[in-house]
Amino acid sequence: MKIVLLMIGKTDEKYLQTGIDKYVSRLKHYIPFELTVIPDLKKTKNLSTDQQKKLEGELIIQNFQPGDHITLLDEKGKEFSSVKFSNYIEKKSISGLKRIVFVIGGPYGFSNEVYEKSNDKIALSQMTFSHQMVRLIITEQIYRAMTILRNEPYHHI
Repeated sequence: MKIVLLMIGKTDEKYLQTGIDKYVSRLKHYIPFELTVIPDLKKTKNLSTDQQKKLEGELIIQNFQPGDHITLLDEKGKEFSSVKFSNYIEKKSISGLKRIVFVIGGPYGFSNEVYEKSNDKIALSQMTFSHQMVRLIITEQIYRAMTILRNEPYHHI
């Protein structure tokens, strides 16, 4: 199984990108992992929030492949402990999926079309994080999940 992290817009803060790069590099020792960045929309000044979500949604959906398991990072999603998140990934991997795609939307969330195509929604916390920080947090949590599944000492219970 391959894990894909799909997101709108590049990571602006260098310190966050450094952290993301660190965990992406580590992840490649455990599982095929791909980071896909959809460029920010241009000329959004005259677009409503719904129009922007719809356009971003179209770009997101273009990156889906048949058989993908789509998991949205959404504030209304299910929350996991790190151990339960590792169990979630393990169950997906043994189910025969080719790809699990974690999606971080734009600043206004997801379009209805993206929600309709999704299989799951997960929340990282009841707290709100910037979309920039979410990238680092989910990448680290995927890495942590891999170390938990291998009983490695990175995660201390």
